[in-house]
Amino acid sequence: MNRDGMISRLNIPGDSWDIIVIGGGASGLGIGLEAVTRGYRTLLLEQHDFAKGTSSRSTKLVHGGVRYLAQGNISLVMEALRERGLLKRNAPHLVMDMPFVVPCYRRWEVMLYTAGLTLYDLLAGRYRIGRSVPLSRKRIRKMLPTIQSQCLRGGLVYYDGQFDDARLAVNLCQTFCEQGGTAVNYMKVTGLLKENGKVTGAEAADQETGKTYRLKSKTVINATGVFVNDIVKLDNQDAGDLVVPSQGIHLVVDRNFLDGEHSLMIPKTPDGRVLFAVPWHNKVVIGTTDIQKEKAEPEPRATEEEIDYILETAGRYFSDPPQRKHILSVFAGLRPLAAPQSKGKKTKEISRGHKISTSGSGLVNLTGGKWTTYRKIGEDVIDHIEKTFRWERSRSMTKNLRIHGYTSPIDEDPAIGWYGSDRGVIMEIMNESPGFRQLISNKLEISAAQVILAIRHEMARTVEDVLARRTRALQLDAEESIRLAPAVADLMAKEMGKDESWKKLQREQYIALAEGYLVN
Repeated sequence: MNRDGMISRLNIPGDSWDIIVIGGGASGLGIGLEAVTRGYRTLLLEQHDFAKGTSSRSTKLVHGGVRYLAQGNISLVMEALRERGLLKRNAPHLVMDMPFVVPCYRRWEVMLYTAGLTLYDLLAGRYRIGRSVPLSRKRIRKMLPTIQSQCLRGGLVYYDGQFDDARLAVNLCQTFCEQGGTAVNYMKVTGLLKENGKVTGAEAADQETGKTYRLKSKTVINATGVFVNDIVKLDNQDAGDLVVPSQGIHLVVDRNFLDGEHSLMIPKTPDGRVLFAVPWHNKVVIGTTDIQKEKAEPEPRATEEEIDYILETAGRYFSDPPQRKHILSVFAGLRPLAAPQSKGKKTKEISRGHKISTSGSGLVNLTGGKWTTYRKIGEDVIDHIEKTFRWERSRSMTKNLRIHGYTSPIDEDPAIGWYGSDRGVIMEIMNESPGFRQLISNKLEISAAQVILAIRHEMARTVEDVLARRTRALQLDAEESIRLAPAVADLMAKEMGKDESWKKLQREQYIALAEGYLVN
């Protein structure tokens, strides 16, 4: 993943691609990897950084979706549970089993939820990772010492998966490049090339240099998530919207609010939503909300109402409820939901399943989808292209494809174990210089070597790329990440040959961004 090397592949006169994928989030990366492993010459373009948007702002769960089960969407649940199993097998350094405790405050809830989650286990088939069992009140209190025990009648435990979303995105992009794909971040698609009314490529502008590229391709795939409508308008300015954005936020608090190895799941809040509190990188992520937004934004912000909702709702289930002063970071993400056919439908009722369509000009558009099913999305999109454009049919190769970083046995080092096999690269970098061995954050256990790795091997271009996605400092502790910004800017400037004005601009831009993750 060297950006200059990737850019050089765009400069070959008259060259043509089989597939151009627009969008470097979960779906775009899944499609790109599926395409390149089937032998197609594939180019992936991302206007910001990989996983800049929704794909780095999830609840950090690889799951079938118990809410979808309650909605009766059995096929989506089965598909997601199968994909959960495949991802755990192909990226064991990033996916771990997580026990979820469901506390029940009415006796009938224990029977109801045990029955539902037993079905959940059965739907997973051979990919099941645990067995749902009812628990006594005493057992619940032992698993969740901080739970509100007044009126607690018992509960149950079930199992799902947890992962690091942005780290998986980086590893998928590395895998894509290793398989022969070309990926470029900070490359914005500004137009579509057409001949006789048919899409024949894309025009893209390098956001770092301003240079424009005209890129020919047999087909173009719009996998831009909540920004799908923008590319659709480039194809046909009169076209209707294909997606509606739905915002979900998460609060991050100290680990002592959960105090254990188990997650908390509330299957039905007073307004009918699902609430999770999940241990993650020695912190606890609590979420989420589900509100419709008028338009998509690259950097959505949590509303005061959403923050208050999570604090109030979560507070009902903790003996010592978290308060605003305890919030280390708050992050918001936008879900790309397929636009509903009927008016008045709430976003929480819209299916998270994906849909694939082809416009009259041949632009392939993807709507919907979720992280867990990224691989299946890619498989379905390439199958759709081969069928629609009458290409020779090929076989998917991704079910058994190990993702970059794969390692066995798993390294359980909490600081860098989730780098998988790249931990060895970090050690090599540390041996280059005593300065690279130093921790720039004792609190988050981030070393200078991790910053250097991000620049050399993970296409990090900005301080935000490093602190928000290559490490997870911004989401784990926004205030600490602001403190780290000058040190990261210094390391990057020296490694990349940047001057003082670049460092100053990077510091200013990052601090302005990170302040939006703080709660007053």
